[in-house]
Parts: sequence; structure tokens; C-alpha cells
Amino acid sequence: MAADLTAVQLIEKHRPTLDQALEAIRTRAYWSPHPEHPKAYGESAAGDGQAAFDALRGKRLDLDQPGTDAWVGDEVSPYGLELGVEYPHPDADVLLPAMRAAMPAWREAGPEARAMVCLEILSRINARTHEFAHAVMHTSGQAFMMAFQAGGTHAQDRGLEAVAYAYVEQVRTPDAADWSKPQGKRDPLNLHKQFTAVPRGISLLIGCNTFPTWNGYPGLFASLATGNAVLVKPHPRAVLPLALTVAVAREVLADAGFDPNLMALAAERPGEGLAKALAVRPEVRIIDYTGSTAFGDWLEANARQAQVFTEKAGVNTVVIDSTDDYKGMLGNLAFSLSLYSGQMCTTPQNLLIPREGIGTDAGHKSYDEVVTDLAGAVQGLLGDDARANALLGAIVNPQVRERIEAAPGLGKVALPSRAVRHPDFPDATVRTPVIVKLDGAKPDDEAACLAECFGPVSFAVAVDSTADAVELLRRTVREKGAMTVGAYTSSPEIERLVEEACWEECAQLSLNLTGGVYVNQTAAFSDFHGSGGNPAANAALCDGAFVANRFRTVEVRRPA
Repeated sequence: MAADLTAVQLIEKHRPTLDQALEAIRTRAYWSPHPEHPKAYGESAAGDGQAAFDALRGKRLDLDQPGTDAWVGDEVSPYGLELGVEYPHPDADVLLPAMRAAMPAWREAGPEARAMVCLEILSRINARTHEFAHAVMHTSGQAFMMAFQAGGTHAQDRGLEAVAYAYVEQVRTPDAADWSKPQGKRDPLNLHKQFTAVPRGISLLIGCNTFPTWNGYPGLFASLATGNAVLVKPHPRAVLPLALTVAVAREVLADAGFDPNLMALAAERPGEGLAKALAVRPEVRIIDYTGSTAFGDWLEANARQAQVFTEKAGVNTVVIDSTDDYKGMLGNLAFSLSLYSGQMCTTPQNLLIPREGIGTDAGHKSYDEVVTDLAGAVQGLLGDDARANALLGAIVNPQVRERIEAAPGLGKVALPSRAVRHPDFPDATVRTPVIVKLDGAKPDDEAACLAECFGPVSFAVAVDSTADAVELLRRTVREKGAMTVGAYTSSPEIERLVEEACWEECAQLSLNLTGGVYVNQTAAFSDFHGSGGNPAANAALCDGAFVANRFRTVEVRRPA
């Protein structure tokens, strides 16, 4: 097939963007090539994106990939819409050999060409951000603006970040070198050496329900940019965003003269458990997974032939010692607890507060006052139903709703959850957060706060002192893991104590956030998502370690 996109065209178009990304990961400064405001995409973009999404419903998404033995799909939006999209179900014995056959030419293309193709894929996805936002919204339950940003532009940033890291690691070693070793009076030993970044094999992406693109794109693009073929196995309730991604990637690969089977989709039948079957296939040499601890542990124990990258569950903690901005602290925490109904792996769960209270710029506040004021801040933030719907989105699955309903049985309720009616989607389940008081000195209460309770459930845990709070933080991160840690203190000594705990237990820390940056948000090119150093995740998004083991360097040497 003749390439519609030549290497020269791709380099002219995308090399400046790659160079800027390389500079951004070096300096850690703010940068993004993807506008996060919907109006930046033109006057017709919103309507065009809605129409494109509507046109997908009730249709078959034919990716023209080999080995399709059936058509599957029964997604229902958390907002109540039946999507009705059908996807190809794979015969792995046919599809996987076709994917392996596509890899030699992709390997020979080299790191720069692969990076340019990946950036073209991201560029075409970005042009359809409105359409992708609807797909994310109606599979994850995110409100539209969050789906546009987190599921759209920020996910694209994370994909580009992975490409940049992959490029750096591959070009660290030169393509070739002439080697000469002096031998005294004898002629020197001369060799010509070639070094090739060789991919591991097929990379399996096991997608999640809540953030299919944001969590999926780093591993997807890291593997593709390092020469691997990528098989995408979405969560059965969130197939559409990743299926559209595969469709765009296959189109770009073909346009650039490569075999589109470098990227394929593996949608599953209800209850099939396809991920478990694919994960132990000998052709699968890399696995990226976001989801429950139980299945993440199973992958790490059983997919022995693969390099496994997991983001699992954790218990995120905030230590509240003191603050110079009491109102700002309450507002920041209220937003963090409310965003996307707490259905984020970075949402705080445990708020550790000394039972004697805290010092603030508004005077001393008792434990009860802090909890009551925080409950009031959440109520104030979500008192207007329109604003509440825009922040909360919809509850993604029945298990989250069950946790909300069970939370009052764990302790004294400081803030009950209420149902919010969505004016456009009456079948959506929208619930505000619940805050429960616990006593850290009581074994049953401590056990409750040490168990992950995914969703809009948080615990205000009374502790004897800030030092006890830091010790409970250490234990929580060490035993249960944490994607994020937050702390509020006006004491340099306490600040140092919390920093030491996070350095030693390997957890990402945010201190004294009171403005428009929140503990559960991270910025591509600057912030690390997860650390890879505690049980919540064995990798960080994104660093050199996340990409470097997706390929190996193979040397060929000859006499010069």
C-alpha cells in the first residue's frame, strides 16, 4: 500500500511538537498542545461532535481487523442511554499472528518515525475531541466538561508525554558506533556496531470503566512508540472511547504505509473474562492494567511471560494539622471530595484530624467544628443542582451506589448523601458525597478507614495527635497503598514530618492546597501520577521506568 503520509511530511508536521514535549518533561513546566476549552475547536465543533456521537449509536463499528468471529456490545450509559454499538470479537488464534506479522516493518522504522505516527494519531483524536468527550461521558458517567478535559485533552497530553519518554529512552543509545581498541604494536581491533531498539511483542491494554482514555493512553502510546503492537481490551462498560481510538490509529497507520494490525480491539462477550485468557497468551509480552487490586494481583502472579504495569486500589489520606487559610482549605477539600462523585483513584478518603482540634487563621477549631464546616462547604458547593450535576457526573456502577448506602452503618454521619435529579437524563443516578466520623483509636473504626471505599465516601478520622496521624498515614500507604497524599499545616516541623513519611513510603504529596489546584488532579509533563513504590501501583505515569522495559536494545557487531 502506498503511503498517503510520507516520513518527511510527518516530521515537518510533528517534530516541533515532539521537541516541545521533550523540553516540557525536562523542565516540568506547564505546557499543553491540546486546548482544554470546547470553544477552541471552532463554532461548529460542538454540534459536529454531538452528531458524530449520535451517528455511532445503534451501529456496528467495523474496524476491518482479522479474526473477527462475532459481534458484541451492550453498553448502557450511566445517564440511561442505550448505546447499542457493536464491536468485533476476536479469534485470538487469527488476530495475534496477524499483529505479530505487522511488527518487523514497524521496528525497522525507528524511534523518530514511530513517534511521528503516534503524534499524528493524537492529532486526529484531538480534532474529534467533542465526539470523544460524549463517548467518555456516556461510558464513564463523567459530566461533559470533565469528559472533554480529562477524557479528551488531558488524556491526549498523557499519551504525548508517554511518546516523549519513549523517544528519549530509545535514542539514549546511538544507532551505530565505530569501535577501535589499541593493541600496542599490533593493528587495533576495529568493529562496527549497530544498536536496534527491539520491541518485546504484543502489548495488551486492559482498560478501566472510569477513565478509559486518561488511564489507557499512557500504556497504549508507550508500547506503540517503542515498536510493539497493541491489543486493546476495554472494560465491557466502556468500550466506545477506546474502540474509536483503535479506529483512528488503524487509519493513521495505514495512511503512513504501515500494517494497521499494529493496533486492534478485543471486545468481549458478557461474562467472558477475555482479559484473563489474553493475559497469559505467550504472544502477549506487555500488559497495562488499571482496576481492582484482586485482578491486578492475579495478573502480576500469573502473566509471568509479560512485563506487567498495574494501577490498582489505594486509600488516599489527608493529614489536617493546621492552616493559614481555613476557608480556602475547606473549599479545596470540598471540591476534591465532590469531583466526579469521588470515583477517581486520586480522591481523598481519610481525613485525619487531631481530636483536640487544629489551629487556623480563624482561630482554634475543634474536631467537630472542622468536620461540620467541611460538611457545610460541600453542601454550599453542591447546593445548586445544576452545579452539582456539572461536578458530580453520574454514578458509574451499582457497587458505588451500594457503598454510599452502606456508609452510614460505619460511623456517625456528618454529611448525608442526597440524590440529585439530572434535568437532561432522568435515569441517571447522581449522588452527593457522604462524610462519616470515625475514631482512629477504635479497632473497628480503624479497620473501616483502612479499607478502600471507592466512590463519594470519606471518613473524618479523629486521632490523638498529628504525630499519630502521620503514623497512621505511614501504615496506610505501606499496607494499602495510596495514589495521593495531602496535608495541611502551618508548621515547618510537621511539614517535614509528612514529607519524610511520603519519601520513605513512596507516595506523591500535595501540601496546603487552597486554590484552583486539587490533590486529585495531576498535570501531564509535570506531575507524576502514582509512584510505583507502594501497593497502589507498580508504575508511575509517566517516567523513564514506565517506557524503558517495553523494548530491549539488540546489538549487531561486525569487523570494520
